[in-house]
Amino acid sequence: MAATLLTFAGAFAVGAFWWFMWEYLLHRFAFHEVKGMWMGSREHLEHHVRANWVFDPLIVAVWVLVALAGLGWGALAAWITGNAAIAWGIGIGWSLGYYFYEYEHRAAHLRPPSNRWHSWLRKHHFHHHFGQPNSNHNVTIPLWDFVFRTTEKPDKVRVPRRLAMTWLLDDSGEVKPEFADDYELIGSSEAADERQVMIDRARAFVNEVPVA
Repeated sequence: MAATLLTFAGAFAVGAFWWFMWEYLLHRFAFHEVKGMWMGSREHLEHHVRANWVFDPLIVAVWVLVALAGLGWGALAAWITGNAAIAWGIGIGWSLGYYFYEYEHRAAHLRPPSNRWHSWLRKHHFHHHFGQPNSNHNVTIPLWDFVFRTTEKPDKVRVPRRLAMTWLLDDSGEVKPEFADDYELIGSSEAADERQVMIDRARAFVNEVPVA
């Protein structure tokens, strides 16, 4: 029993690690480099236009597909190894790796950081949004950005006021003091009109940051 649990735990770690590589590859190549040539890329680049997180019923279909993909990885592992613990561990690890990413990505847009890792994650991710869309593709860990040399570490993230995260701002609409070392606001706070949204969309679909 103990050996089976250890085998499952090791396979789970391998499955999660496998997801983190997919997180990078999907984000960089399937979403950004193809510049909207398929639905997943278009949906992701629209996320860059809004720079926020809102629930979309489409995401439920993605959750289901991820679970099915996890079963597929598990079935492949079962076929290769003939070991059920390895198969379940890899399949569950890969799927939960995705759900962990989805949760943390949502939290980055909606909630302030609660620890040093969250602070890093938000600064890393929002530089991807507002500084350089072709860098910082990993959301949850920096491993594959480091491997492929796509990491950038700005002193401060320059956030357009009209796209600023609500958790970043105080009651007067300025950066809260606890975040002032990592973020600065630029541009106007007026909501984008139709013309500005069109400009933002055009820039997002060629991997350029929104203008302030």
